[in-house]
Amino acid sequence: MFVWDKGDLNAAQESAIEHQGSVFLVACPGSGKTRTLTFKIARLLSELQSEKKRVVAITYTHRAADEIHERIEQLGVKTSQLWIGTIHSFCLEWILKPYGIYHSALQYGFRVINAHDTERIHEDLCSQFQGMTLTHYDCDYYFRTDRFVLTSCAPEKRAAIREILKTYWQTLQKNRQLDFELILYYSYQLIKSHPSIAALLGSIFSCVLVDEYQDTREIQYEILAAILKAGKGKATAFIVGDPNQAIYGSLGGYAISAVEFGQKCGLVFKQMELSGNYRSSSRIINYFGRYNVFPSKIEAIGKVKDFSSVISYNSNIHRDALEAELVRLIQYNVEIVGIEPRDICIVAPWWVHLASMTRRLAAALPDYTFDGPGMVPFARDIDNFWYKLSRIILTEASPLLYIRRMRWAREVIVGLSDAGIQIRDLEPKSLLRACNAIAVDEVDGLTFLRTFFDRLFMMIDIDWQANLSLTEHYDAFFECSQRRIDRLAKEGALAIADIAMFRRVFAARSGITISSIHGVKGAEYDTVIAYGLLEGMVPYFNDAEKIESAKKLLYVVCSRSRKNLHLLSERGRRRRGGEDYQPTEVLLGSAFNYDTMPVDSHTMSFTAPPLGD
Repeated sequence: MFVWDKGDLNAAQESAIEHQGSVFLVACPGSGKTRTLTFKIARLLSELQSEKKRVVAITYTHRAADEIHERIEQLGVKTSQLWIGTIHSFCLEWILKPYGIYHSALQYGFRVINAHDTERIHEDLCSQFQGMTLTHYDCDYYFRTDRFVLTSCAPEKRAAIREILKTYWQTLQKNRQLDFELILYYSYQLIKSHPSIAALLGSIFSCVLVDEYQDTREIQYEILAAILKAGKGKATAFIVGDPNQAIYGSLGGYAISAVEFGQKCGLVFKQMELSGNYRSSSRIINYFGRYNVFPSKIEAIGKVKDFSSVISYNSNIHRDALEAELVRLIQYNVEIVGIEPRDICIVAPWWVHLASMTRRLAAALPDYTFDGPGMVPFARDIDNFWYKLSRIILTEASPLLYIRRMRWAREVIVGLSDAGIQIRDLEPKSLLRACNAIAVDEVDGLTFLRTFFDRLFMMIDIDWQANLSLTEHYDAFFECSQRRIDRLAKEGALAIADIAMFRRVFAARSGITISSIHGVKGAEYDTVIAYGLLEGMVPYFNDAEKIESAKKLLYVVCSRSRKNLHLLSERGRRRRGGEDYQPTEVLLGSAFNYDTMPVDSHTMSFTAPPLGD
């Protein structure tokens, strides 16, 4: 059985891990949630009595899945009986691929398209619609178990959007394609119409773990509940999250209660809590705690709990002076406080605000580097075979990355097998050796990858071009990447196509992070600088729960910080109607004794106010 050393966990974490039944765990920011999940999975894997059993962990992002997987491997626990990934990947691997033949829309095969394919089709259909200006943003939707829901709240557009979506779904069906929403919808239909699927999965899984449950949708809860209920008590559940960080309500996400989920899946949950924050100073915790929607007790117990944090708020800065202010705040934190650039994050509500600002900051601070998912040349498309292979090709062949690259190599080999390729004696080690032996002297990233792919498949003696599935994935990967590069280059990111930018996609964070509010969830930094905190953005203008949503967004932003926090509601941003955006009301009305930042960043020094404010 997997055991840990004394001091590895606190009492609350140990109690959650050692409980033998189902657990519903509310974990505050910085409470060691990922560590608790990791140790719980390691313990579950070590307790398995049959090679036929599996432990399943559902994470919100692929990045979170990779991090937890690697941590378990570093603990020395075998992961051959672990499946970990997003709910979409889970539905693909465990429901659609093995049982899709029993659904009329899937019986002749299917291919999953990515978000950029969806965007392209939506834009084409929108351009054909007469009498109304529509964009792909208007066409966002999600499925519930009984209907689809439009995310656009513009009543005058809804009829047109429904017509566009009807044509969109017909196009997908004709081409035997699925988008991410249809993955969930068809999976739910299969589970409900064929109870034997849920019964089989319920007998295989010893435990289903769910991370970030507060971002889970109704249809996702129903899929997992059906499997757990069919297990008739043989499978337990370990549900973890924080209802105060439920910021995906506009996409259908919500924090279910332990009682309600227990009723759905036929389990009795023990409700538990992690309230010790290892991440932030007491002052930071006191500050973001004022944005609680659900009452919670949070105590600073980490190494920086007594740090004299600087918390500033500026609602008078004009948009034209925003770049200079961000430069000043960066220089203060690096040059005066001594914070490493990689421990600084700049946050804004939308990527449209961040793309141009990133380029301007890079020009203003040439000695700094900036990292951001929105500034990379190709999308994170974990279901695309060539994306999976690119991870190996674009990462360094070093001992530190060996375990990770071996896991990726296994996934590539499985991908070849799923595509119907006879892989003969190809093993993960031999695939890595082949990749490590290839040297390509190309500056252009896409040319580099095309050349590398050709040489690699020649070495392993596989004719991928004769395989329809791999060809479709290849065309989708390069077409999507080229469109992304063209768009970013048009916006001024001239070096985006270079191989150096491609390698940065999988490299460790080295510069200042640039992120949207939704993208920063789960991360932590010494300093967080957030701008665009304006009514209509935080919260979004069509959000029905404005006050509650604003609080949750601010809670997420502010709880990412360990030491310093700088908030900006800049003036001068114009709405489409011509009037200016105003500061977020919840933030503007917060009576807090903020620190006043001196004009010259090189003379900044002060003592933080008492913790009682």
